[in-house]
Amino acid sequence: MKSLSHMIVSPKALSGVVELTPRVYEDHRGGFKEIIHPHAMAAAGIPHRFVQCNASTSKQGVLRGLHFQGHPYAQSKLIWVTRGRIFDVAVDVRPKSPTFGQHVHVILSADDHNMLYIPIGFAHGFYAVTDCDVIYACGDHYEPTAEKSIRWDDPDLAIPWPHISPPILSVKDAEAPYLADVANGLVWPSEAYFPPQQKNT
Repeated sequence: MKSLSHMIVSPKALSGVVELTPRVYEDHRGGFKEIIHPHAMAAAGIPHRFVQCNASTSKQGVLRGLHFQGHPYAQSKLIWVTRGRIFDVAVDVRPKSPTFGQHVHVILSADDHNMLYIPIGFAHGFYAVTDCDVIYACGDHYEPTAEKSIRWDDPDLAIPWPHISPPILSVKDAEAPYLADVANGLVWPSEAYFPPQQKNT
């Protein structure tokens, strides 16, 4: 973990996945924080510019994912919560990666102001621990023909989702394939395997 002037940067166990917590300036009027700052992003080793920003609202118990876009429309994502709390997950779906099929998870909270950066080559999903509003900044535009998903409850992924009762799912997510069934068709560009911040290590 390192602290920049604008953010605390916490690399996660999977290469390229980074938790970011911006500094919050508060006074009697309220608060202010910088979400996307080019110098802070570069210092954190985040190479992608964001070209599309999406917002979703979910009821408590909703599970969205696991989603990603294939090459050449692969999306990096920066995720944060403006209301409530989520259990956020990134899964390595790069077949040639030494961490293929592994995941990391982080609780993202509006109260904690933390964000999760997910590079290309990873699937993303979240479970709404509370009613929530979630923002996604994306490194490429949404392209329906490149949209892919894998099963949220794939036993090979062993994600410890925090739900007690069955989650609320879309039909698409409920019927998504297992990672092993789609792995042979996943092809990623070289930059998905060699993030710039790790080329010389």
